[in-house]
Amino acid sequence: MSRLTAELEDALAEREAAGLGRRRHAVETRRGARLTVDGRDVLHFGSNDYLGLAADPRVIKAAQEGAARHGVGAGASHLISGHFSAHEALERELADWIAPCRDPRALLFSTGYMANLAIVTALCGRGDAVFGDRLNHACLNDAALLSRAVFIRYRHGELDELRRRLRDSRARRKLICTDAVFSMDGDIAPLPGLLELAEDHDAWLVVDDAHGLGVLGGNGDGRGTLAHFGLASERIVYMGTLGKAAGVAGAFVAAHRAVIDTLLQTARPYVFTTASPPLLACALQASLAIIRDEPQRRLRLFALIARFRDGAATLPWLVLPSETAIQPLIVGDNVGALRLTDALWQRGLWVPAIRPPTVPRGTARLRITLSTAHTDADVARLLAALTELAERA
Repeated sequence: MSRLTAELEDALAEREAAGLGRRRHAVETRRGARLTVDGRDVLHFGSNDYLGLAADPRVIKAAQEGAARHGVGAGASHLISGHFSAHEALERELADWIAPCRDPRALLFSTGYMANLAIVTALCGRGDAVFGDRLNHACLNDAALLSRAVFIRYRHGELDELRRRLRDSRARRKLICTDAVFSMDGDIAPLPGLLELAEDHDAWLVVDDAHGLGVLGGNGDGRGTLAHFGLASERIVYMGTLGKAAGVAGAFVAAHRAVIDTLLQTARPYVFTTASPPLLACALQASLAIIRDEPQRRLRLFALIARFRDGAATLPWLVLPSETAIQPLIVGDNVGALRLTDALWQRGLWVPAIRPPTVPRGTARLRITLSTAHTDADVARLLAALTELAERA
C-alpha cells in the first residue's frame, strides 16, 4: 500500500472510530413511505418528499408523456440547444407563481447546490461581502467561498449581530444569504427582519427555500416562505428546489429580470452544464398543479406534525421547536445517535442519524421528516418505538 493510500485508510478509520462513518442503503421498491431496502421492508421517516408526490401517478404519467415527446436527455446546455419548450413553460409558471418581485423571471438548474453556487458567484466577487447564517446549508457556504468575497458568518438568527456586521462592512457589494427553513433544525428564518436589513444596507437577500416550497405559504397555498410572510422585493433572489415537496428533481431561481439575465450570461454552473431532461419539466408542471389545487395535502401534513409533537413531548430527547415537516430529535453524541437509529432499524423503522459536520459537534440527532405518505398509525408506531427505547435507556 502506498503512503497516499495509507493516509486515506487511516483517516477513514479515525472517522469510523468517532462514529462519523457513513453508509448507503439500496432502495429496491417504494410504496409511499414503505420501502424495501437491502432486502428488508421498512417504514421510512427520512425523506424530503413532504407531499408524497414522488410516486404520484399523475406526475409519473406526465414524465412518461414528456419522454415520448422530447426524449430522455436534453443533449446540450440551455445556451446551445438543450433549452426545450417544456423548460420555457415551467420557468414562466414558476416566476409567476412565486412572484418574489414585480415582473419576475425564473431560471432552471439541475440541482439546488448548482443554483446557489450560480447565484452567489455571479453576484459577488473580490471586494464584496457575503453574510451567512451559521446554520446555512453547505452549498451556500461553498458558494461564498468560491465567490472570493469576504465571507462573514453570524450566529443563527441573530439579527442584531448581522446588523452590526453589515454596518461595519466597507464592501462594494453586500449579499445576505439564508436558508428559509433550516434543513437540520426545521425552524424558519426571520425573513422580514433580514429583508429590512437588506434594505437598510443596500444588500441582496438570497433565500434558499428548499424545505419551504410546497409546504408553507400564504393562506396555505404552498408558494413557500416568501408567501408565508407576505414578502416581495427586487432585492430578493429566491431559490427553490424541485426534488423535495415537488417530488421530482432540479431547482430554479426566481428574481428580478436583471438578476436572471446576469445568471444566464455569466453563471458558470448554468452556462457550462447540460440542461436537465425536458421530461422532468413536464413532470414538474403536473406536480405544481397538484400543489396548487390540493391544499388538503398540506393540512394533512400539519396534522401529522402536530400529532408527532404531542406524542414526543414526554420523550427524554430534546425535540427542537419546529413547525415544519422536519422534526429533529437531539441525542447529543454520535455513537448514541447511531445506536438509536440502529435500534429503530431493527424494528422496521428507517430514521437517519445526522452527525457532524452536517450539524454542530455535540448535537447528533435523528432527523425525523413527516410526509402525507404517512398515516396516523405510522406516526403512532414511530412514537411507540421511541417510547420503548427511551424506557430501556
